[in-house]
Amino acid sequence: MAVRKLILISIIVINLIIISFGLIFTPRWFWLLIIPIPLLIVAVYHSIQTHHAILRNYPLVGAFRYFFESFRPELRQYFWESDTDGRPFNRRQRSIVYQRAKNQRETVAFGMQSDPQAVGNEWVAHSIFPTHIENHDLRTMVGNSACKQPYSLSIFNISAMSYGALSKTAITALNKGAALQKFAHNTGEGGISDYHINGGDLIWQIGTGYFGCRDENGYFDGELYAEKSNRPYVKMIELKISQGAKPGHGGILPAAKNTPEVAAIRHVIPGTDVMSPPAHSAFSNPMEMMYFIQKLRELSGYKPVGFKICIGDKQEFIEICNAMQNTQIYPDFISIDGSEGGTGAAPLEFTDNIGMPLYDALTFVTTTLINYGLKKHIKLIASSRIVTGFDLMKALALGADACYSARGMMFALGCIQALKCNEDVCPVGVATQKPHLYKGLDVADKHVRVAQFHRNTLRATVEIMEACGFKTVDEIRAEKFYRKVDAVTTLSFHDIYFKNTGKYNKKENTFQKEEFLDD
Repeated sequence: MAVRKLILISIIVINLIIISFGLIFTPRWFWLLIIPIPLLIVAVYHSIQTHHAILRNYPLVGAFRYFFESFRPELRQYFWESDTDGRPFNRRQRSIVYQRAKNQRETVAFGMQSDPQAVGNEWVAHSIFPTHIENHDLRTMVGNSACKQPYSLSIFNISAMSYGALSKTAITALNKGAALQKFAHNTGEGGISDYHINGGDLIWQIGTGYFGCRDENGYFDGELYAEKSNRPYVKMIELKISQGAKPGHGGILPAAKNTPEVAAIRHVIPGTDVMSPPAHSAFSNPMEMMYFIQKLRELSGYKPVGFKICIGDKQEFIEICNAMQNTQIYPDFISIDGSEGGTGAAPLEFTDNIGMPLYDALTFVTTTLINYGLKKHIKLIASSRIVTGFDLMKALALGADACYSARGMMFALGCIQALKCNEDVCPVGVATQKPHLYKGLDVADKHVRVAQFHRNTLRATVEIMEACGFKTVDEIRAEKFYRKVDAVTTLSFHDIYFKNTGKYNKKENTFQKEEFLDD
């Protein structure tokens, strides 16, 4: 209290002295009030407010605390953060995306910056007999025997990001980039907008809100779905059960981003928070889920249909596998999202403490599908922090047939990891609906960067494959990848994830006893 009074009295005295001098000597003294008058107003306001104790006790000095805290993330990122300790992506990871997107030099000098002896360090075993791969356009065919329109999917694609969460210029650039390099663009659960229709192949994601195919009460509308799913640019349909960053919660579109245009696409009320329900209303158990997948397949003209899931309770996925066997309905693909996946807005506890990490989930799903004899019908797509060729290969080694990248593609658009996706103030115009921000994103330039990032990442993937002696994607093996698990122990991915199953033969979708496989 004494400090607060002293500050207020001092500022008042200073103002009175200046006013006195202005009255006695010359009015020019009044110009000096430009500083102490605002300080007095701030000090008085902070002294009488009741929300912040620091500002009430230290009305001027306390203001500097909140001022510097407002740009603390920027100070940390630009001045004190090392190249390898940023989160969720460090500067080294962001830089390689920027370099590949811009077709700039991507080599590094003087050696590795990470500690090879650190717990968690990962590496892949190279071969003394490297191979040569002519085709850099790595793809997998999605569509089992029930599918009449199978799709040749790149192993590297744009993950689910809705228009509304992302700006119109960002969505347009992503789709045009996908068209340029011929890979797939997942719409996210927000529906198909005009900005998705720029030549790129679409994977239409349908979430619990059924945006784009819902009736006035929010229930699934089969007629709307059939009309849109049969459009030629829709190549696959993905039923979203849950996502990694907020499993069991449902999507969140803040009111600030829910413009009239976005609302019309989603069939919701503009200017309101749009909260997707946690669960689907079209089905309530695994058997009903399989029948709904079959319905989606039939209404789409038998295009590939799958579902996206973040694994939580393992038994529930096993029950889904039982339902597949009982109904003889097999999805064409399953997208596995790890708990480390990204999102524009999610509660802290859901982001940090719910869901299974990608590698554990991917190997569990791979093992379960093989044990149930289902993997031969189903392709797996992995998603979560995949931005480099090494990231791709690790996922492929653990059972994935293809991968998604969301934040990697955002970096290619110019994202600087400002961590303001949920505030509608994205400084580079990627995750905002404010015209003065998203107009700064030049589609003509950025869509080329997206395509170049995709092409150069696949080129890097092929180079690693060649160095390791892998001639095809199916030859990428878990036993060739290693992780340091404690101070003295390094284990292969096979020993960590497939130790009790035998070696995973990806080409045959089986586990085989080790004595029948070559090392």
